[in-house]
Amino acid sequence: MAFLKYTIVVYLALISVSQCALLRAAPAPVVPINTEIDPHPQYAFAYNVQDAVTGDSKSQQEVRDGDVVKGSYSVLDADGTLRTVFYTADPINGFNAVVQRGPVPAVAAKRVLPVAPVPLPARFIQG
Repeated sequence: MAFLKYTIVVYLALISVSQCALLRAAPAPVVPINTEIDPHPQYAFAYNVQDAVTGDSKSQQEVRDGDVVKGSYSVLDADGTLRTVFYTADPINGFNAVVQRGPVPAVAAKRVLPVAPVPLPARFIQG
C-alpha cells in the first residue's frame, strides 16, 4: 500500500511540474491579419448533387456583385417534394426569400433507387 501512495504522490508532482512548464512557455507569435477590404466584391458559385444510391438530391447557385447577392437552392424533402428557395439580399431591401414546393421532376424521381436493408452483425441483435 505504501508503494501505491508513493506512486500517486510522484504522479501528482509530475503533473504539477508539467503545468508549471506550460505556464512559463513563450507566448504564440502574433500573426498579422490582412486588413484589405475589397470595395466591390464579386463571386459566383454553383453545385449539384444527385446521388442515386442514397436518394440525396440538392443544388445551389449564388452570384454576388458588390452588395447585391442573388441565388437559389433546391432540396428533395423527406416527403418526396422538391423545395426550392429563391433569395436576394441587398442593403436597401435586406434579405428576401420565396419558397416554392412542388412535385419532384420525373428525371429526378427516376434517379432515386431503393436501398436494400443491410443485415446487422449478430453482436447487434438482441435475443
